[in-house]
Amino acid sequence: MTLLSEEIKIGNITFPHRPVILAPMEDVTDPPFRAICRQMGADWVFTEFVSSDGLIRDAAKSLVKLDVYPEERPVSIQIFGAHIDAMVEAAKVVERAKPDFIDINFGCPVRKVAAKGAGAGMLQDIPKMVEMTRQVVQAVSTPVTVKTRLGWDENSKHIVDIAERLQDTGIAALTIHGRTRNQLYKGTADWTLIGEVKNNPRMHIPIIGNGDIRDPQSAENAFKTFGVDGIMIGRASIGNPWVFRQIQHYSQTGEMLPEPDISERAGVCKRHLEMSVQWKGEKVAVFEMRRHYCTYFKGIPNFKPFRMRLVTAPTAQEVYDIIDEIAVADFQAL
Repeated sequence: MTLLSEEIKIGNITFPHRPVILAPMEDVTDPPFRAICRQMGADWVFTEFVSSDGLIRDAAKSLVKLDVYPEERPVSIQIFGAHIDAMVEAAKVVERAKPDFIDINFGCPVRKVAAKGAGAGMLQDIPKMVEMTRQVVQAVSTPVTVKTRLGWDENSKHIVDIAERLQDTGIAALTIHGRTRNQLYKGTADWTLIGEVKNNPRMHIPIIGNGDIRDPQSAENAFKTFGVDGIMIGRASIGNPWVFRQIQHYSQTGEMLPEPDISERAGVCKRHLEMSVQWKGEKVAVFEMRRHYCTYFKGIPNFKPFRMRLVTAPTAQEVYDIIDEIAVADFQAL
């Protein structure tokens, strides 16, 4: 099965047919992880979300999230906030970092964000959401995109109308997560309304679907059944950046790629740590990579002794040595 190429243009960037996109994830999608995912086939990557208040206060933790490297592009820097003036100023700060896109987060469901009216909290005030988007679009020359959810709860799934109103502000693309804010990340994503947005004859901007895409089959279903222009993958990419190339290959050929072997898993894990050390320093990198080490080797039998050593090793060299052992270990014999 070979599919005809139908390129998609968003802003000044031309994407291939059926782009597969890395979702923004706090404490996950830093430059090293984004670069790994790009190497593994992601067509477009998003930063962690960045607080507008932090940016306009020059908060160091927020500013470091604006780091963008050439090998990541195309890349979006995502911002969130509850105040229109702060979001406009933050967008101007972000633009100086020269991302390919600026994304507005209207989808984060966590209490500390939503309770303040930011992220998915904005779904309780649609007029403010639309006006904030309009002012951000007008304030910058960088293309602006939006990521949001179906609605605040089961009784307010107004995404079809919201999508039209957001499109009218001049955004370049819209990503929809197929859950309400109240669902958080529980239950099953409802793609039906995502499909309604995409098939609404009034919509002309690209629509990207997000939620429960874990493998080539679920990706293919999203494209074929709901007609979305692209798909976004979040949690399924953690420890599994190969999911991007697997989806791309299946979409183009109808064939499944084999799972990466131990040697490849070890090599990518090691490269991830090396880039993290270069970006954030050894001490911080070794500590923060502990959330990634074991995900790279998920499902391998008899891995527990290695896992304990990985998450307690204090230096990068010790971790490298352990990963080298893993690459050649016979786990069936352990």
